Formats: sequence, structure tokens, C-alpha cells
Amino acid sequence: MLKVNDLSKHFGSKQVLTNVSFQINKGEVVGLVGENGAGKSTLLSTLATLLSLEKGAIIYNDLDFASDKQKFRKKIGYIPQEIAIWEEFTVEENMVFFEQLSWEKKSKKQLRQICLDMKLTHWKEKAKTLSGGMKRKLNIAISLIHDPEILLLDEPTVGIDLRSRKEIGSYLYNLAKEKDKIIIYTSHDMEEIISFCDYIFCIGEDPFYKEILEDKGKPVFVL
Repeated sequence: MLKVNDLSKHFGSKQVLTNVSFQINKGEVVGLVGENGAGKSTLLSTLATLLSLEKGAIIYNDLDFASDKQKFRKKIGYIPQEIAIWEEFTVEENMVFFEQLSWEKKSKKQLRQICLDMKLTHWKEKAKTLSGGMKRKLNIAISLIHDPEILLLDEPTVGIDLRSRKEIGSYLYNLAKEKDKIIIYTSHDMEEIISFCDYIFCIGEDPFYKEILEDKGKPVFVL
């Protein structure tokens, strides 16, 4: 279980997160929604250990963020909104390159299987020739090399076609259920959030997202 208690974050004089608390069980897919600037990316970046813990506590099973940061980091897979791949490398070369940086080693066969599971079949093609949807899939595949237990995704399907969005959403949902992973992701696509998330966290005081999602029968919790 992932537990977050009274998490707060400032940037200068601006308070972005205020006493945020929640818990997520293994095998759950959670959507994170809110207006621009509400703190969604800040929350994900903090959970990913990219930002320091200013106030509050983050606990995953028996790991404490404050005292076990390095061990905590190994449990995390983080996919930022910006695609981070080598455009001149093939899909295979990208996977092999990032595997060499990973804590967990994988064979080429295992690396290719990660891609195939995501319906990314262009193993020998350069990344720059891929569609936007395929680049997004490669970005996610790279984050899965070390088999993280918690997967954090910031707008993983922005700017791609409907088919790729549905394939990615379905893959993430099945991944959580079959392998007991915790998945948190942000999206402005309410249909996507409703289709693939077990429940939703709404960050910020704007009631707009909460009202829409509750009308669709989805459990919504305001952070």
C-alpha cells in the first residue's frame, strides 16, 4: 500500500500542495485530475523522488521516503509528459541503452516482449520514424524495464490518436490488475479517466472535474 500523509509543497512564496493525504492499494489504477497549475505534476514529481519532501510523509509498504529514498526510488517508474527517447536510435537500441542504466537487467528477448505486450512491434525502426502513439509506447516501455511496483504517468496519452490512447489505457489497467502494480496518471481526457481508472483524485478546489466525474458514477476524492 502507498500512503501519503499531509504532503505540502512550496515554490518560493507559492504554496502548490497543501496537506495532501491519500492511500492506494496494490492493483489499483488511479486518475489524477485538476485545472492547470493545481499541483498534479508536482505531486507526481515528488512521489517520483525528483522533488524533495518538504512536509508530510510518504510510505510504501515498509519503506519510508524520508529515510529510504534510494530504495523507494527503485520501486518507481516515472513517465513525464515530455517524451524522453533517443530519436536516432532504433526501438531495440533505445531499450538496450536504458536497460544498461537500469537496476534490473533484462535480456533482449525480455526487452522485446515488453514492447510486444504494448503492441509496439517496430523493433528495428528508428524512433524518429515512429508515430506519436508509438513513441509514447516506447517511452512507457522504457520505464517498465526495471519492473517498478508504482508507475507514475504525467499525461501519457496527450497528442496521440484514439486507438493508441485506448491501447495504452487498456495495457496499463491490465498491468495493474495482473501484476499488482499501483498506477497513478494524469489526463485531461475525461473519457479515458472514466474508462480505465478505478477511482479519481481531484486536486484543487475547482468543483468542475468532481461534478463531471460523479455524474458518470466514478468515485472521486478531493485532495
